[in-house]
Amino acid sequence: MGTEGEDGAVGDETRVCDESTEATPPGKGTPSRRKPLRAVLTALLTAALVLPLSAAAHPEIPAPPPAALPPLTTTTLGETYAANQANAAQASRMAAAHGDHERAAADRAMAAPSRHLLGFDGRGPGRATEVLGDLAHADRIAVLVPGSDTSLDTYARFRATAKALYARLTHEAAGPAGARTAVIAWLGYETPGTISATVTTTTRAEQAAPRLRQFIHTLRSMTGPRANIALLCHSYGSVVCGAAASRLPVDDIALLGSPGTGADSAAALRTRAHVWAARGTDDWVGEVPHVKADLFGTTVGFGTDPVSPEFGARVFAAGDGGHSDYFTPGSVSLTNLARIVLGDTSEVTRA
Repeated sequence: MGTEGEDGAVGDETRVCDESTEATPPGKGTPSRRKPLRAVLTALLTAALVLPLSAAAHPEIPAPPPAALPPLTTTTLGETYAANQANAAQASRMAAAHGDHERAAADRAMAAPSRHLLGFDGRGPGRATEVLGDLAHADRIAVLVPGSDTSLDTYARFRATAKALYARLTHEAAGPAGARTAVIAWLGYETPGTISATVTTTTRAEQAAPRLRQFIHTLRSMTGPRANIALLCHSYGSVVCGAAASRLPVDDIALLGSPGTGADSAAALRTRAHVWAARGTDDWVGEVPHVKADLFGTTVGFGTDPVSPEFGARVFAAGDGGHSDYFTPGSVSLTNLARIVLGDTSEVTRA
């Protein structure tokens, strides 16, 4: 996946991913090969009944509490960025003193002068919200919500997806009359581990949804009606977006490589936003059983397949990519995502 440079970028961005350790099974394959995979995934869902519904333990990494921030407005952005930059720098020093050099390096990259953080929390697996572009003047904003195994330690790969999208938006919107764009990488929740019981349940999504709602409402209060906001949700992140979607003030919601949203249909999300969905032909999520059951107070599984006709989303082409390829530069999926963010929906190629 490449190594992180001084500005936090990933050295090899030809494949970008916001889920760090998941094994990628083969594509759809023959029917005889699909049955064993479906059986394994069904067993994984069943395991949620007997495995503890808690994340794998994270080592205690010392870090300061989040910085005290002013209310978010266009005039306080500079102060917000500076406070979070200082907090990340302090977190890096504390992690280094603790002997965790990997986290220290990740925090140090976040503290670079070129980085614009709306939020930062270096404790535990960590949280961060980063802006690419001029948020104060943007009229087209994309908010990216990642899936499992995303933390400060793997954040560079998530950031690479945001950088790829921002580069594409900048290219598409070039010219004096082009849209002013910004991309926000929102790691505002503790993601589940890919190999864990929590990844088969809505528990982490339900915990994350209030945070995402609060962030989007704060963002909307800053931008007012001038900006279109698109929410781009990958894998388990689409479960988070599904839990937060009701009456959320966004214009578009795109579900990428989604195992389901917890809702039976796009209408059941109760959103005024246009709901889009896509899946690459080599994405193993297509083999996940689309089931949902409430068992012992926990919802296991995520319901209707978002790219199915029954769900009712606007299904768009994602090419032949796998689960980690939706933001690959030059890909069909990235081109279509840029068109959705820019409002060029008539140009979006449908599946």
